[in-house]
Amino acid sequence: MHFTKPAWVIHKDSAKNDQNAKRLSIFSVHVHPDGSRIATGGLDAKIRIWSTKPILNPASELSGKPPKSLCTLTMHTGPVLVVRWAHSGRWLASGSDDEIVMIWDLDPNARGKVWGSDEVNVEGWKPLKRLPGHESDVTDVAWSPGDRYLASVGLDSKVIIWCGYTLERLRKLDQHQGFVKGVCWDPVGEFLATQSDDRSVKIWRTTDWSLEAEVKKPFEDSPGSTFFRRLSWSPDGAHITASNATNNKGFVFIAAVITRNTWASDISLVGHENTIEVAAYNPHIFLRNPTAPVATSNICSVVALGADDRSVSVWQTKSARPLIVAKEVFERQIMDLSWSWDGLTLYAASSDGTIGVFNFDPEELEGIAPHSVQEQYLTKFGFTPPPIPDRYTHIPTHEKSQIPSLQSQDKSSQSQSTGFSNANGDGGGERVNVLVAKRSNKKRANLTTQVAVPSAGAPSMNGAIVGSSVSAPPVSKRAPLVQVKDIAVSSAVPQSPTSFPSPSEQPFADAQMDLDVPIDSLETFQSPMNARGKRKASAIIDLTDDGKLPKARTLGGDRPRDSAPVKEIGPIPQGGPAVWASHATISLPVPILLTALTAEIEGSDDVFEGRNSEEDGPTEVLFVSGKQTQWLDYLPSPALAVKATPHFCAVAMQDGSVNVYTHTGRRFMPTLTLGAPCSFMDANKHSLLIITSTGQLYAWNVKKQNTYFPPISISPVLSYPHHTIISASVRPNGIPVINCSNGVVYSYDPSLFTWVKLSERWWAEGSDVWHGRQRGNNQSAGRGILSFVEGSINGTPDETLPEKQRPQWWNTALTLGHLETRLNSTRLLDSPQEYKQAMLVYAKKVADEGFRGKAEELIKELFGPVYCRPGRDESWSPSVIGLSKRDLLKDVLSIFARSKTLTKLAMDWQDTLKKSSNDD
Repeated sequence: MHFTKPAWVIHKDSAKNDQNAKRLSIFSVHVHPDGSRIATGGLDAKIRIWSTKPILNPASELSGKPPKSLCTLTMHTGPVLVVRWAHSGRWLASGSDDEIVMIWDLDPNARGKVWGSDEVNVEGWKPLKRLPGHESDVTDVAWSPGDRYLASVGLDSKVIIWCGYTLERLRKLDQHQGFVKGVCWDPVGEFLATQSDDRSVKIWRTTDWSLEAEVKKPFEDSPGSTFFRRLSWSPDGAHITASNATNNKGFVFIAAVITRNTWASDISLVGHENTIEVAAYNPHIFLRNPTAPVATSNICSVVALGADDRSVSVWQTKSARPLIVAKEVFERQIMDLSWSWDGLTLYAASSDGTIGVFNFDPEELEGIAPHSVQEQYLTKFGFTPPPIPDRYTHIPTHEKSQIPSLQSQDKSSQSQSTGFSNANGDGGGERVNVLVAKRSNKKRANLTTQVAVPSAGAPSMNGAIVGSSVSAPPVSKRAPLVQVKDIAVSSAVPQSPTSFPSPSEQPFADAQMDLDVPIDSLETFQSPMNARGKRKASAIIDLTDDGKLPKARTLGGDRPRDSAPVKEIGPIPQGGPAVWASHATISLPVPILLTALTAEIEGSDDVFEGRNSEEDGPTEVLFVSGKQTQWLDYLPSPALAVKATPHFCAVAMQDGSVNVYTHTGRRFMPTLTLGAPCSFMDANKHSLLIITSTGQLYAWNVKKQNTYFPPISISPVLSYPHHTIISASVRPNGIPVINCSNGVVYSYDPSLFTWVKLSERWWAEGSDVWHGRQRGNNQSAGRGILSFVEGSINGTPDETLPEKQRPQWWNTALTLGHLETRLNSTRLLDSPQEYKQAMLVYAKKVADEGFRGKAEELIKELFGPVYCRPGRDESWSPSVIGLSKRDLLKDVLSIFARSKTLTKLAMDWQDTLKKSSNDD
């Protein structure tokens, strides 16, 4: 086995020159299926693609052929936490702190200089699709066998399933109660596994996306502060190896091996001295006896583990001892592991900013079997995936060439479609079920559609291993034909020619009436055509000259979308914002007047736009879907800002008024008159926030058409001279978040009628849990809204300066004060997961210091009245932002029980809590 650490694989701080550039953490690494390149994602918010030949071949490294760095991708706005190649090799998926999953496609024309740097891209990758949907950091993604699905998980506790063909969102799974930090697919395609900070592994059925099983036992005492909980499924489908498990009440760190079908977790991999972050199976099946036939009893697997003890271990399941243990080769914890498709090279990424490469000789991995053996073995499961829903299979012909799963699966065509040499010998993917309408000779014709049903057996995958007895699940049988009967025709919705026959093929005289027919087309008077009453359905709908259904009209819909250039408009007219500012004690800057303003609506192709004329032309707002204008409106004053959410659109005008629209263009709120133009504007779900140039802050619940609190002045947060507002945003619960240049982030607490500090730069002076230090030392208290807030505070201590002399209790006092501030802030911001995480970190700090007074006070606050049932004492509530206080208390007491000075206190209260639960 050969080990190397290529020093030139680096993510660095672009603000510094090359000589002084500091290595930034690498959070993810993944090998391309053909083995020719790897992708890495790091703290610099970039994805970098590297050649593997210079890593594995010293002569290639010296010659510089091929180039070491192939491409740098820079579309993400936050640290890139995960990168994963599709099995076809054509697409790359990435997930980031910016809450976005990005899909990248090979583009031969995208080579050239990297914008904003001196780097040059040898090969080009373009962003194919941006997948919004998560409400917090995306921590892991995984492609299913054959790239049929893409699963993504994140710190919003959600699991999102995307169609692997069209990249549309299929399903959101929200049964986890904590940050989800790992996801993997069953190589057969029958199950999906996810692992979360709620100390569980959940198994989901891919047939209906319901929960198959939940495994909790190995994770009951697992630490909650790890970056990832990356798990892996063995290539024979028999086992899942899950990270971050423990034995002996949390004192022994293990990887838990979960058995398929029974979902028991009786097997453990023991040896690491700290939390295991990631497990990764070798993609090959191994034979215990290479001369014996392939059978369950003759199969074993190889799995690699990476841990916070900075070591990597490799295990073969036929042995109780690991094959290798690599210690002290990294300076910080292991973040990700990835095996090459040939099963001989293992790549490891560390938060110290380096990658390590373990290259095995074939003789060292005895019994390695070709992938064809795995495919043959997996046919025993007999699982047939259900068809993708029809709405996701209507792909325009001109787009099919862009989807790797639609390419011909022979070797020559795959090599041509991906642009890579076919080193892995497996195309992956499966055919898309494209529905084609069939003409019927019957008068009332049923539409019969041919649907291709995937054959039994699993496509090849780039993934995982183990071996043990596996009972085959029942075969899922589905009819090869889907019949769509009795289609009701509506004039309100234009029908797709790929889904329904044309009017000449199915006369409207024989169509069923639908309630969606416009009301003004149903004539109740007697007409010459039908003296007995209403017209027949065939007479109600008028066809166009070419015999097609007329399209439903939209305001401005006859105008195709055009792209307006963005320019600054000249000086603001007299009597504008300058006059308002002269009558106010506060004068905030007003946005520059532009010719075009744009607000994209998350999760769709819809865009809300504002257009200002450079001359005396009208000001208009438009709602555009794709390339077609859906509606427009004209404004009496130039537009300063536009915002849009999946629920509403809003435009703020120069005269101090605000219009709010639905997505159909209806004004369902009156025009709001604020008396001054807006300086800041933000929207989130149903909440809208505006700060005027005179310093008044407004926050409305658009859905309920009311305000969260009366208008307030922002003068308290600008009390210091020369301080300015850097940014202003609003939470879904209407709470504002104001980031100021003095290094403080403020919010308004309606229950206290007071501005409060959410966080400030002061905590960086000595708090051990300050967000700016967490990515390196793994003391993260989560990466939700408050972590984003702390990360947005400009200015962190300069580590190059000499350390100041501090009092003895300096760090302890600041850490506790910081955590107590976090608890108050997360409660105000309605971030339950961050509140729980801060509570547990706070309890750990109190326990470590042995502060009995603080511990007793916290216990009593969470327990509530001893002699009253929860809810009967008006001064105490049994929950906080949706979390049960006594459930929180259980976790807190388990932490206190490990403290030398608080053990007795914790055990006494655990007994009290148990008795109270029995009484209830």
